[in-house]
Parts: sequence; structure tokens; C-alpha cells
Amino acid sequence: MITVAGFNTAIDRFIQLEALNPGEVHRVQVEHVYPGGKGVHVAQTIAALGERVQLIGVVDAAHRDLINRRMHERGVVFHGIDVAGELRHCLALRDARGAITEILGQGPELSRSECDALLEHFRRSIDESELVILCGSLPRGLPATVYADLVEYARQRGKRCLVDASGDAMRHAVDAKPFMVKPNRDEISEWIGQSVFNLHAAERAATALRERGVAVPVVTMGELGALAADESGVWHAQCASAYVRNSVGSGDCFLAGFAVAIKRNMSLDEALQLAVASGVANAQTEETGFAERSSVESLLPSVKVSRLREQEKAHSASPR
Repeated sequence: MITVAGFNTAIDRFIQLEALNPGEVHRVQVEHVYPGGKGVHVAQTIAALGERVQLIGVVDAAHRDLINRRMHERGVVFHGIDVAGELRHCLALRDARGAITEILGQGPELSRSECDALLEHFRRSIDESELVILCGSLPRGLPATVYADLVEYARQRGKRCLVDASGDAMRHAVDAKPFMVKPNRDEISEWIGQSVFNLHAAERAATALRERGVAVPVVTMGELGALAADESGVWHAQCASAYVRNSVGSGDCFLAGFAVAIKRNMSLDEALQLAVASGVANAQTEETGFAERSSVESLLPSVKVSRLREQEKAHSASPR
């Protein structure tokens, strides 16, 4: 079982427009509404790839049935913690050129009792888990240190923990030394305080995370693919397929593929291959944050993986 803490559940709304012009009235051409948030995206893709998964997140009365139904259909065990406020809404607006503009809602501010219920349910759930994932933004009301606290809680129980977060939540989590972190290009640039614009810079950033105690740092670089490091060295993976319909949620599907590979004790190069194929599979479909197993498998041969350096020769300079 893989347990996903995707606390800040959302409602995703994908809208197709002819053009997006500020200050003008727009007519919607296509509109889709899905349960969303990073946790939902990660969990449903893990299930699609064939692993048992449970998701812990907040839910409101208006959307409980929608989320329960979709998670059941996708094979995810969903533990929804009822909150009084309304779930956040996340908009993805795509114009005729394919450019996507995202607008991410804040979501409810949780009461003390709601925060306690959410964290207590998570702590109870990880006992049966082999792998724990902490991902996405935190609902208001939870402290920025909560992922770091949960990393330590999971470690004390012998659970490997994967973290995909940003800002203060990410910085505190790194200090807790999780098994794996997965910042994207913008997030790692914020963390080190300088732009990570090419693979050399990404390698230096991954090396810095290794030096901070993260066993497997992974940096996703958009069109440049992804880079990861462990005791075997520094690896890079990139997919030759360039077709993109909706890239929103691709990083989440990447994380799902990587988690599945870790659960199956695959090597780092194999994990990167599965993760990149999962991210690209999402980008080639209309739905936000979901990759079909058949699509992922068909893309695997298109993902090229290479070792940039052996670990003992890896660049030791820290960007900090």
C-alpha cells in the first residue's frame, strides 16, 4: 500500500478558449470539471499503474459525492476529512495556441479540530503502508513545518517518505531529510536562490540536496526532462515525444510513476524512465493529472535515460 497525503483537495476546471485577453468577455469552447489537487492526481495515477493506494485529504459537503465516486472509479481508497469551508477551485485556461494559464484557489482555512482530525487520520493510515507521499500545498491552518514533522513520524516507523512541495513547506521538509524530494525547475530555483536553467545547474542542485541528507533528489525540468541522483550516480531522462495537449498535472503523474518504481524496487534509471513516461502520458490527454497505464507503457521506449556522472565523481560544489 502507498499512502498519499494530499491534504489540500481541489476541484479542477479545464477551460478551452479561442484567446485569453484580460478585460474582455470570453466564450468557453470546452469545459471539464474533475476532482483535483496534487494528491488526487498522484493517487489516481498510482492506482492506474497497478498499485494499491490510499489518499487522505479534506472534503466539503458539496463535493464529497463527486470525489468519492471518482476515486472509487479510479481504484483509490479515499479518506475524506470533512471541513466546514469550501474546497479550493483551480482553473486551467487554454487558448487556441496551446498556451495554458493557471489560477489556483486558496481553499478553506481549517479549524484546530479539523487540522487535528486530518493529521490523526494520516498517522493511523501509514501503519499499513510501505511508502508515504506528502505532496501539494497545505490548507491554511496547518503550519509550514507539518511535512517535516510527518517525515520524522514516518521515519520512526520505518517508512520511506517522498515529498513534493514548495516554499517554506519544502524548505522545512528538506531539513527533515526525507527519502526523496521532487522540486520542479521553479521550485529548486527558489530553494537555492538562483536560476536552474540547464542540466548542469540541476545536477549541482541535486548534489546539494544529497549533501543535505536527501537520499534521492529529483529535479524536473519541463522540456529538458528530469534529473535524479542516488548512490549509483546522477541520471537524466527525456522523452522524444513532443505532442502536448494539457501539461497541467504532469509533474504529479511523474511523481506517481516514480513512487510506483520505488515500491517495486526498480533501479534509479528505470524509475526515471517510468516517471517521465507517466508525466508525458498526462500531457498528451485532455484531463488534468491522470495517466492511463496503456499510454505510459506505450511511451516507455521513447524515454531515453543516460547516466551523467557516477556518484563518486559527481560534482561536489553546493549552489548555496
